[in-house]
Amino acid sequence: MTPETLNGGTLETWSAEEVATAFKNNRIVLIDVRTPQEYALERIRGALLAPMQNFDPDHLPRGGDQTLVLHCGSGVRSRKVAGMCLEAGFDRIAHLDGGFGAWKQAGQPYIGTDPATGGPKPMNDG
Repeated sequence: MTPETLNGGTLETWSAEEVATAFKNNRIVLIDVRTPQEYALERIRGALLAPMQNFDPDHLPRGGDQTLVLHCGSGVRSRKVAGMCLEAGFDRIAHLDGGFGAWKQAGQPYIGTDPATGGPKPMNDG
């Protein structure tokens, strides 16, 4: 995890491995800021959807023991949304470095789309 000061708060950039471990141990709330269409095709099981186009930081939970970690496809949108959260008064928020692409490249499990049926299919569930 790499912290930096942004908009008066702390933005933490986490690797796919750090996010996977923390998510498995229920230490984070993972929020997907991609579009509903992207989410429908492939997603991290258990991640909440809060698309960037409708995003309102005032509707996110504050406090508690779990860190909020945002992710998108590449890390660009999640970083922008994290900046919005910090501008709205969050002290600290995190995002996934490299986004969902980095998650898949690291071999982490996700739900994809089965080309034969069009239905959801566990991927990298080894």
